[in-house]
Amino acid sequence: MGKVSSVYSMCGMCAVRCPIRVEVEDGVVRWIEGNPHEPGLRGSICAKGSAGVAFEYDSERPQYPMIRDGERGSGTWKKATWDEALDYIAEKLKDVIKKYGSKAIALSDRSGPFTDLTTSFLKALGSPNYFNHDDTCAKNVDMACRSLFGFKGRGDFSYDFTNTKHIILYARNVFESLQVKEVNNILDALDKGAKLTYMDCRATVTASKADRFFMIRPGTTYAINLALINVILKERLYDIDFVNRMTTGLTELESFVAPYTPEWAEKESGIPAQEIINLARDVSNDKPKVIFHPGWMLSRHTNSFYDSRAIYILNVLMGNIETKGGLIVAKGPADAGRKPLNSLGAKIPDVKDKIVDAEMKDKPFGTGHVVNLYKAIKTGEPYSIKAYFAYRYDPIASLPDPEAQKKVLNNLDLLVSIDVNYSQTGWYSDVILPESTYLERSNIIGTVKGSKPSFVMRRQAIAPRFDSKPAWEIFTLIAEKMGASQYFPYKSIEDIWNYQLEGTGVKIEDFNARGSVSLAKDPILKDRNELKFKTPSGKIEFVSQELIKSGFESFKQYEAPLKPEKGKFRLIFGRSAVHTHAQSQNNIYLNEIMPENVLWINEKEAKDLGINDGDIVEVSSDGFSGTIKAKVTPYIHPEAVFMVHGFGNEIPLKTRSYKKGLSDNKFQIGLLEKTDPVGGGVAFNECFVSIKKG
Repeated sequence: MGKVSSVYSMCGMCAVRCPIRVEVEDGVVRWIEGNPHEPGLRGSICAKGSAGVAFEYDSERPQYPMIRDGERGSGTWKKATWDEALDYIAEKLKDVIKKYGSKAIALSDRSGPFTDLTTSFLKALGSPNYFNHDDTCAKNVDMACRSLFGFKGRGDFSYDFTNTKHIILYARNVFESLQVKEVNNILDALDKGAKLTYMDCRATVTASKADRFFMIRPGTTYAINLALINVILKERLYDIDFVNRMTTGLTELESFVAPYTPEWAEKESGIPAQEIINLARDVSNDKPKVIFHPGWMLSRHTNSFYDSRAIYILNVLMGNIETKGGLIVAKGPADAGRKPLNSLGAKIPDVKDKIVDAEMKDKPFGTGHVVNLYKAIKTGEPYSIKAYFAYRYDPIASLPDPEAQKKVLNNLDLLVSIDVNYSQTGWYSDVILPESTYLERSNIIGTVKGSKPSFVMRRQAIAPRFDSKPAWEIFTLIAEKMGASQYFPYKSIEDIWNYQLEGTGVKIEDFNARGSVSLAKDPILKDRNELKFKTPSGKIEFVSQELIKSGFESFKQYEAPLKPEKGKFRLIFGRSAVHTHAQSQNNIYLNEIMPENVLWINEKEAKDLGINDGDIVEVSSDGFSGTIKAKVTPYIHPEAVFMVHGFGNEIPLKTRSYKKGLSDNKFQIGLLEKTDPVGGGVAFNECFVSIKKG
């Protein structure tokens, strides 16, 4: 047996970034498990995390820099050295800056605890145009949170699932999403007697764990939420003292929801009025230890902003803010009396230009909407975007209508993909830069906010197998090529760590024992009588001054979702516990477990179409069609069909997943700019498809 060592790090198989322990023998990864020092993990890890070893020792991933040698998307590449690839990028960037200015450069990533690197890199180049993936995730939730509390978004709350008495989930399929710590905490709560209510248009694994399951008509959770608020206010089931002290606009809210009775909601959603009334009374009995999760997968309709806003209002009515078993305001280092990390961009001059969607007409609430970035690339308004870095982000696989996207991206002078995978966007790029895998690289130190804030570290476990580099080095080298090395003077990750930690009282060695450093011994709960929110009034605003200032209503009249025409269905997509969006289908182990997706269809609708379980069916929408195996089931609403997202890869170098299954976003033709008009989130589920036996 060779030399064995343990490295505490962070998983990179999805965006949850679970803490892990990596066992290395003679430079080879032998074992990965959840960090045993993390109480919520208990050493466990999901299927994706376990398959990290297979990903590491797979050769079907980028192995060296590649420069396009043919038309975009042709799949013809020239192998390049790092100097060649970086010189090519720098030359293109300098041309773009000369013609259009530095603001013509944009970058998007998947956000998370390490974005100080990417935002600081853009700042060093003189651009304000940083975007993340949230238009395709929970942007509506973020904006709804901001409108009520003044916070940046959903990340400014944490959920005390362990101590709650009732959890209400709206298509938040927690047992398949899959955040291991969150799932363990919810299971602990259920073991202690907590109730789980789940609403979705199909029965998921999460539905199987629920005490109540509402199989709703797609797009109608807003109707149920308005009716819940109606009952809670009418029967005075809310926390009267908390609401009177901490909110503004209660009278206006009461007036608005008066017409939205449970009987009305029953006609919209299909859920019996008495069931809605019973739920309202049950959560009131359990308050304040109640959590209404503000949603993820419900954030796919054009009413999603106001739907999520209604969910946050329900939380407030329960008086569950900053209390055990409820929504805890996430704390940072300063709340623990500690100095925050030093930002890499602190000494870089501020960018004078505004982000490109700040001056757009008819723009949604807030800025940083990636759909607006696409509009600017397409139109050149309010100014041109000509260079785009997609880092750890695959918009072609995640935004609607890939062909429409490609037409937009053709307006770019430079498209660069930085990733550990071959992505659909990478395959259409001018340059692919291979990032080292999460086991081969260290990242900058990140801050995790919560009731107990901490600093976290991803630490390199083994040497890179191919000619790849960590992100910090890639962006440092580009900055150097662009004459901005004074802003990125780092020669090693230790240089960055030492700079970040300067003055915090924390040293690099402090991460050795468990991979993170907690900044508080006990959970931090503020005195609820002294709570101040970041709104103009300092209170929770049912009537939002910021929304009004931006030209939006605080309360939106309900509009019934479109009913599919005969023979058509609303296309719904979602997650599997096995795969991470479009990233993991080629993994040798995960591919074996789930090699392709299937189409869920209601058994009565299937019978009318002559479709049996396991039949091949043809799915079509606006001229595009594809075939897939049918899963005939009573456990999906008759108006909807469903498929797991991320399949249908068209990159021949990913041989195991090549053209396996269907890609939902190819059917979302014309939806690239179909967004929630206030929240800005993409309205994926406003897509209708025809189904027939293949």
